[in-house]
Amino acid sequence: MSQNRMLLKRDIKEKKELVNIEMDRFLPRKDEYPKQIHKAIRHSLFAGGKRLRPYLLIHTYLLFADNVKLVLPIAGALEMLHTYTLIHDDLPEIDNDDYRRGKKSCHIVYGSDIALLAGDTLLVSAFEAINSSDVDAKLKLQLIKEFGHETGHRGLIAGQMVDILSEGKSVNEKTLKYIHENKTARLINLPIRFGCLLAHANEKDMQIMRVYGEKVGLAFQIMDDILDVEGSLEELGKTTGKDSLAKKMTYPALYGLEKSHLMAEKLIADARKQLEKFGEKAIYLDLLANFILTRKY
Repeated sequence: MSQNRMLLKRDIKEKKELVNIEMDRFLPRKDEYPKQIHKAIRHSLFAGGKRLRPYLLIHTYLLFADNVKLVLPIAGALEMLHTYTLIHDDLPEIDNDDYRRGKKSCHIVYGSDIALLAGDTLLVSAFEAINSSDVDAKLKLQLIKEFGHETGHRGLIAGQMVDILSEGKSVNEKTLKYIHENKTARLINLPIRFGCLLAHANEKDMQIMRVYGEKVGLAFQIMDDILDVEGSLEELGKTTGKDSLAKKMTYPALYGLEKSHLMAEKLIADARKQLEKFGEKAIYLDLLANFILTRKY
């Protein structure tokens, strides 16, 4: 393992522990009545995962400020939001996945009814977590407003809806881009925007980071599509080959694997270029971008 990868791995572990502690303190204990819902929440939330979205928020914030403790509740909210999407995605009515993060999916362990409620609970808890943060009231209101907008019927849910409607159909580049921009890229860009807002970054820097987020977000989804073809359950912690079986429209399906790899490489190169202004302060965001391109899990 290269020195840079070891550096990134160590830092991801450190930030992940901070976010996990924050979420553990915020959420009910697993033995709190009614126990089943709290067990189901914790089963999925603490099953593993890189905490990519919290990591992006923290390191974007650290480009411009240094009080990490301030952003931890919001970082936790983003992870709760992400886990809610995973629980619901895995349900039989949507992607019907038995494994997530190397463990049995929430609905396999607790049933679809409890899994549905666990996802709902995490979404609501995410709003509560933002509200619990020690952030200026006006800024907090803006965060909550944008959080709702990006995850609702004009954002995340819109992307999921078009993804479902497109299964088994021949769709064009525009539709594929719409699905992935809304389903994935928005929730990669949101923590970056929140990091800028929380650190009171200027408009020019926010624009630079917005472009970085857009490039990284789309590259992440392309690599996710590629890994569904090239990866394995052992590496990814989830079932592979599902996209093809469900006749989902993906980048490899539309462009082929070789061109998809080239597209991801170009996006990551463009994303890393955006960070040049920040020098060494952006080292972890730069390493993360490269990791997205080379990841196997």
